[in-house]
Amino acid sequence: MEQAIIQAITTLFAGADERNWRKVKEVMGETVLLDYSSMNGNAASSLTPLQIAGSWAAFLPGFDKTHHQLSDFKVAKNDTVATVNFSGKATHWIGNDSWVVEGTYDVKLLLQNDQWLIAVMKFNFEKQSGHTGLPALATERAKMR
Repeated sequence: MEQAIIQAITTLFAGADERNWRKVKEVMGETVLLDYSSMNGNAASSLTPLQIAGSWAAFLPGFDKTHHQLSDFKVAKNDTVATVNFSGKATHWIGNDSWVVEGTYDVKLLLQNDQWLIAVMKFNFEKQSGHTGLPALATERAKMR
């Protein structure tokens, strides 16, 4: 059961790296409380999988490649609720330049119809390195695609 919980999370990030928005959406619940406030200052908000995938699809394709490396999974669960804490390192490339973001995640998943679905995802920003101007460039590049 723990493997299915972790698989839902790894599927989300693999889908983002592959730009496979169907894969991203299929591991989310009806709404997801998404919180990247520690990194970008924006308040947490409850979004549908379509809204999240749409937001990521307007940004991530501006990079030539991305890679999310996840590790140190700590899972706590009861019958229908699981909480997972893990470390994440996301590397984003344009040409030979890279921007790296590191932190931890706190994710809550709910068991629905025998499938673990993400209900809450909070990123706890720790640091960034590399070319910090790449996100703005990626946003502009994504608009042109």
